[in-house]
Amino acid sequence: MKKYKTGIILFMVFEAIAVSLWLSTGSLFFLLNFTYIGTCIAVGNVLMVKKWKYAREFVQFTVGSYMLVFLGLICHENMQMEGFWYYLFSGFFGAGVLHYAIAKIFGPLLFGRGWCGYACWTAMILDLLPYRTPASPRKSIGWIRYVMFGLSLALVVLLMYLGKANKTTMFYLFVAGNVLYYAVGIILALALKDNRAFCKYICPITVFLKPMSYFSALRIKCDEEKCIHCGKCLKVCPMDVEVNRNARNRKNATECILCQKCKKACPVNALK
Repeated sequence: MKKYKTGIILFMVFEAIAVSLWLSTGSLFFLLNFTYIGTCIAVGNVLMVKKWKYAREFVQFTVGSYMLVFLGLICHENMQMEGFWYYLFSGFFGAGVLHYAIAKIFGPLLFGRGWCGYACWTAMILDLLPYRTPASPRKSIGWIRYVMFGLSLALVVLLMYLGKANKTTMFYLFVAGNVLYYAVGIILALALKDNRAFCKYICPITVFLKPMSYFSALRIKCDEEKCIHCGKCLKVCPMDVEVNRNARNRKNATECILCQKCKKACPVNALK
């Protein structure tokens, strides 16, 4: 059972959240929602241990499509950053705020940027493009994400000031935002030959994810004594992380999406 420890722990964490929110709010939705997500993650972990090639993609699509289609398009919950600001400023601490608190603000203390690797519905589609390994070094344009972060906040503040902020407006913003993100993400991926270019340079959610991810309990560790510095792990990393060092301050340390590609590429099993 030791090899399934990570999946079991994550399932127990999500189940604890599910039961706690169900009992405190009386809403069965929270029980079903977080149990479903925890189950998908646990099953994905089992498939990963069994070395199934598409284990991570299984979690991506079962969780990502659920959030995009069911929560977003069917239930009209804006799970984008604009929805978070709207619900937060309205004092409504429902699904949108809880989603950000668990997946993107405090959750990274446990699973780092796992959201980006296993649940993001934008990356779910971008990862299907042909440029899974970056074709060139990372560009110095990561500052764009902070501009996007500020614009997202400013947009919601403006709408609330004008009295135009409501759930219907937020739903339309959710749809428009997703169309925009997919379009920009695909164009960037094709232009830079890098599926994850959007995540590196544009996505405003990374502003929330980065600080706590530095202290993540789950992270790729390197046994530097075993490492032969062949560079294979660096070549396959989609986020340009310096995975052949073990220090938390390694280059692009908070960008790791726990995709495990580096571990598969390592010829001496120096990565754990």
